[in-house]
Amino acid sequence: MGSQQGYAPVQPVAFSHALHAGEHKLDCRYCHFGAEKSRHAGVPPLEVCMNCHSQVKKDSPEVQKLASAFEAEQPIEWVKVHRLPDHAFFSHASHLSAQVKCQSCHGSVETMVRIEQVEPMTMGWCLECHRSMGKPPPEAPASAPPTDCSACHR
Repeated sequence: MGSQQGYAPVQPVAFSHALHAGEHKLDCRYCHFGAEKSRHAGVPPLEVCMNCHSQVKKDSPEVQKLASAFEAEQPIEWVKVHRLPDHAFFSHASHLSAQVKCQSCHGSVETMVRIEQVEPMTMGWCLECHRSMGKPPPEAPASAPPTDCSACHR
């Protein structure tokens, strides 16, 4: 698996992060609520989408796709954009607790109409970030990010 930098697949529902996270200023954690407690941020279940879209833009063809899937109790088959190799361990929870912003890895998602992998997400790229952190800010946990192999290869 090489870098997927620039990968921006067409999704089954045209979802705009620029609209939701940008214009409407929804916090990433509203939809990706697993990020604070889990390795994976997760794709939101349709119930989260329908919290708003049962009332908002109900006539939109894209929202109708969501509503139809919701009524049929069928999940949307989203295409995964950000992927790491199986041998690499990554935890969204530990990065968020260390005050790392989503944009540090995912780019300016709030400006993306179609989500794209902006960073290479290679071992060297991750290590450079960990090394550049040096001494963390006062509001972050007391230790610097690990750079030993066992931190990511378990």
